[in-house]
Amino acid sequence: MEKRKWRRMAQGIVGAASALLLAVALSACNAGGNGSSGEGQLASGGAAAKDSPNVSSPDEPSETRDITIRIGYQKYGTINILKADGALDRRLEEERNIKIEWTEFPGGPQLLEALNVGSIDLGHTGEAPPIFAQAAGAKLVYLAHEPASPKSEAIIVPMDSPVQFVAELKGKTVVLNKGSNVHYLLVKQLEKNGVAYEDVDVKYLPPADARAAFEKGSVDAWVIWDPFLAAAETATGGRVLANGEDAVSNHEFYLATREFAEKYPDLVDILLEEADKIDAWSADHPRELAEKLSPQLGIDVESLELAAGRRGYGIQRIDEEVIEAQQSIADTFYELGLIPAKLDIHEAILK
Repeated sequence: MEKRKWRRMAQGIVGAASALLLAVALSACNAGGNGSSGEGQLASGGAAAKDSPNVSSPDEPSETRDITIRIGYQKYGTINILKADGALDRRLEEERNIKIEWTEFPGGPQLLEALNVGSIDLGHTGEAPPIFAQAAGAKLVYLAHEPASPKSEAIIVPMDSPVQFVAELKGKTVVLNKGSNVHYLLVKQLEKNGVAYEDVDVKYLPPADARAAFEKGSVDAWVIWDPFLAAAETATGGRVLANGEDAVSNHEFYLATREFAEKYPDLVDILLEEADKIDAWSADHPRELAEKLSPQLGIDVESLELAAGRRGYGIQRIDEEVIEAQQSIADTFYELGLIPAKLDIHEAILK
């Protein structure tokens, strides 16, 4: 595979990230802090304060109180379920007088760009975005992860597409969200099926725009994750060409700024504890979970139940095995020219 095209693509990723970083930083300065997504919170409590956490002094108590924490979330994942349920909001407000400021992002790369410029304190993404963010100098740390969910992302084609195998994507147009987990999925599936990346015409669009292009028939395939994947299957009849099985793990990671994680370990513990509780409930109640999320996400219950049934649940602490898996992805991206220097994933792990 030619490194030249990968380097051009990497330059595009870096350029787009830099522009968005500047836009987010300017927005944060003009607005006095990052606002919520506009969705109504399910928990009790008034408007969130704009004071963000500062570096603590040695004399401060270990129990954190009376602040606002800023959490970034995407369209689907355990943090999204926490927001819909409201248990985390209620516990922090009742026990600590802490409020949560929630902000929705279209994907992991955008969420970590906001974390990098200090607009949010923590959030969740898949495997690939933290690697691009670390390569860009983001002071992030991994907190925990969910079990592998390889069936929760896939390459899909229209129902009547003549394409039956990944190898037949050669010369075709494929759309995906740049720098996301599905980017890595496409890389691995093309390698597995003997197709050079430069032999596929890859276009970069966020999920909503990619869905429109897919429905119009202006692209041959779409690489996407749940719940957008499930919604496309149920609404358009999109056919799965290949998912992540035998190619990628597709972990969901919890990440934070190093400053926040080191200053507020008690809040990190509460977040992960509540996430594990809601995970246990979600694993046993896929239909009820879908009904809870549907009004917030604007996605039908049938699609959300399909997505809920094929992901893993249960908080897992970062261990050497998952660090090695992330290191392997980082090394692959470096070899392909997607990131400018070799990374050490251990540098993004809390000591």
